[in-house]
Amino acid sequence: MKLFTAIIFLFISFQITAQISDFKEIDFKKADKTAKLFEGNNLNNLPLLTYNLTSKLKTDVEKFRAIYTWVSTNIKADYSSHKKVRRKRNKFKNDSVSLLKWNKNYSKKFFKNLLKHKKTMCTGYAYLLKTMANIANIECKIIDGYGRNASTNIGELSIPNHSWNAVKINNKWYLVDATWSSGYTDLNINNFVFDYNDGYFLTAPKLFIKNHYPLEQKWTLLPKNISTDNFINAPLIYGETYTYGIIPIAPLKMENKISKNNEFTLTYQLTKTINKKKIQLMVVRNSKGKIITPKTDLKEKTLTIKYQFDKKGFYDVHLMYQGKTLVTYVFDVKK
Repeated sequence: MKLFTAIIFLFISFQITAQISDFKEIDFKKADKTAKLFEGNNLNNLPLLTYNLTSKLKTDVEKFRAIYTWVSTNIKADYSSHKKVRRKRNKFKNDSVSLLKWNKNYSKKFFKNLLKHKKTMCTGYAYLLKTMANIANIECKIIDGYGRNASTNIGELSIPNHSWNAVKINNKWYLVDATWSSGYTDLNINNFVFDYNDGYFLTAPKLFIKNHYPLEQKWTLLPKNISTDNFINAPLIYGETYTYGIIPIAPLKMENKISKNNEFTLTYQLTKTINKKKIQLMVVRNSKGKIITPKTDLKEKTLTIKYQFDKKGFYDVHLMYQGKTLVTYVFDVKK
């Protein structure tokens, strides 16, 4: 597979627009303010912390929101532990007995680090969210599977590498990811940066599947199963895709073959109002990139972009809006 040259510079934590449509009548400001009020609290007494976060809120969705926001804004991602676990999983990927033994021993250190230093990996976020939700009498499960980003699950499926949650509110299951809501690790200084985004809160399943593939298909919460091939070969989508509500529809794959001087079309569904004049494409060839303003057409909730290449070669094409990268494609342009 041709690796796109600019991708390491464009690595951004995915953020997805929440499925708020089921809760239009709910104002989450009070829940968010409650989470802010108890910012910095330790984890020594989870029942008390959970009570403080939820006791003055009326609905389960508000209570869960307060817990979710607190976890996402107070727990740091532990990148060092993440790398260690990934190495061990790779080492024991064909030896389940050794992996289980190592995992059991490491779990004690893992959760001790979470409680003492408020640092963890995705499993810790999911564990903490589940525990606190259950204390508040809200049903919540940990979902294990595959997370897709700029360095993982592109073109081929890796070992399971991510965990998130499903929460049951008003007898309906929803998907959330507190890890990716919390922020990102600056790899230049190996330091975590809090950058909260509620896009992963009660995310619509059809959007969540774009970068979360559960080990159990039922936890896609979709009416039809999605194949792993569709998951690993789709265009690479960044958080700003959902921040701005610009959802890629076509082409369905990240890697595409076309002929030079043949115009092709990129199609997107819009969930929010945008200014099409701020749509741009970053086109990269031979490590040299240029930003262009393409031909666009906006009708109702559908955005189409037309472009063509006048030279053969491999191109990385990044959809941009307001200077932010949303979607990445790779084009193999023939004569």
